[in-house]
Amino acid sequence: MTEPTPDLAIEVSGLRMNYGARQVLRGVDFEVRAGEVFCLLGPNGAGKTTTVEILEGFRQRTGGSAHVLGLDPAEQKCRLRERIGIVLQECGFPRQARVGELVNIWRAYYPAPRPLDELLAVVELTAERDSQVRRLSGGQRRRLDFALALAGDPDLVFLDEPTTGFDPESRRRCWAAIENLRSLGKTIVLTTHYLDEAERLADRVAILQDGRVQTVGTVRQVARRAGVPTTISFTAPQALRRGSVTPPGCLHVEVRGEVAVCRTPNAAVALRELLAWAAANDLGDLDDLAVVTPTLEDAYLQLVTGGTR
Repeated sequence: MTEPTPDLAIEVSGLRMNYGARQVLRGVDFEVRAGEVFCLLGPNGAGKTTTVEILEGFRQRTGGSAHVLGLDPAEQKCRLRERIGIVLQECGFPRQARVGELVNIWRAYYPAPRPLDELLAVVELTAERDSQVRRLSGGQRRRLDFALALAGDPDLVFLDEPTTGFDPESRRRCWAAIENLRSLGKTIVLTTHYLDEAERLADRVAILQDGRVQTVGTVRQVARRAGVPTTISFTAPQALRRGSVTPPGCLHVEVRGEVAVCRTPNAAVALRELLAWAAANDLGDLDDLAVVTPTLEDAYLQLVTGGTR
């Protein structure tokens, strides 16, 4: 059995899970560093939920190894659950209970709980301390989920689709709560279908497909590995539109109405070539020049669907 690495919150190696003859996980490998926000992405059926349930100690793996906070979740469930917090996709609360009372009940389950006032401040529910759960908005109830997950002052927090069904304002408040957790030094494992959310919050992402990890890294690293080009655009000069001047063929510039677009794996080189070409042909400044780097969505679609939306 491999020994855990001290500066890693999670280590997964060769993780396999079978349901009868069906293989759900086919040798999953990744690491989560202490103190980072790590996001698991993938289409439905990729194995995200199964992976997280194994790490939380709720499901017995078929093979491979897993260490969470230095513990084997299959063999040390009780010790592990004292040190983790879990925010499920949907939670139910007694509607008549008051926020402060409910959080205090949760705090009583742990040997060294976080102070009530601090919990409410982190999730921005201080003003709702004496409010009944039934009077909370959807976003406030979701932040109450966070408070309960943090009641035992965990080292690691699992967040499962934390903003599903939220309006834009509620999503932003939930993101702020997650960023507050990061500032407290907590390690966070996030699963979400919102790629803009993952791009905003995650230090690193792992993309799962068909029970395997396709890639792990920062958004830029993932985009680079996916081979997604950078897009350079500018207002096409009249001479370019008329066809009296032509950009260097290596840049593959396309003119679409009034806009010229160049897609390139090396933005710095392409920009130098474009500006030199414009100067050589007395085109002046390239108006509305913009450089758009690949998004996580671009990389995800390239890796998971081959770029097909």
